[in-house]
Amino acid sequence: MPAGRLHCLPGRGIIGAVKKAGYRHGGKGKNMAKLYFRYGAMGSSKTANAVMVQYNYKERGCNVLMLKPRIDQRDGERIVRSRCGLEAPCRYVEELDEIDLTDIACVIVDEANFLTAEQVRRLVNIVDEQDIPVICYGLRTDFQGNLFEGSRELLRWADTIEEIKTICWCGRKATFNARIHEGKVVREGEQILLGGNSQYISLCRRHWREGNLGTFKDLNLAD
Repeated sequence: MPAGRLHCLPGRGIIGAVKKAGYRHGGKGKNMAKLYFRYGAMGSSKTANAVMVQYNYKERGCNVLMLKPRIDQRDGERIVRSRCGLEAPCRYVEELDEIDLTDIACVIVDEANFLTAEQVRRLVNIVDEQDIPVICYGLRTDFQGNLFEGSRELLRWADTIEEIKTICWCGRKATFNARIHEGKVVREGEQILLGGNSQYISLCRRHWREGNLGTFKDLNLAD
């Protein structure tokens, strides 16, 4: 185990986002690193949580590797950016094999729903073979309610699965992502269509099934 890692202990910290993700026992052969999947509907502050967890680690003098899939170019190249304005530089998941992880205390992956099954297995190997915690943030399902490939594999392989909550316009917990076109919920189309507030809204199951945007239809949903 590289020197210094045992001192990178993220406590409950900023809004409890880290939750001991980097803890490893000092005993020989006792691997405590975990693979985390933290999922939530659109607008649940997943990226903001990812950036805050990175900050929490760095504040303790730890090196963190922030990653995202190359397909996610909505906010630009090699950057993750939340709707509330928090942002951080990143590398691409596709570059992972080129990166030296020797002094990395934690790997954070944003937009993890876009991962392939092979890429998720690579993250599993990092946790199990290199004793480095990996925290993945992403959507669970697409606009049709189907699992993304990356989400399916993370639900299968993750040690810890946590939901980041947000609410529907009615006040219930939002669990579905509705794709919007010309003010209406659409049900057909390609699974991956990168977009923000102008194209997606998070709804509870009932209102997603009904296609009912409620008070959201009166909002200015510009990106």
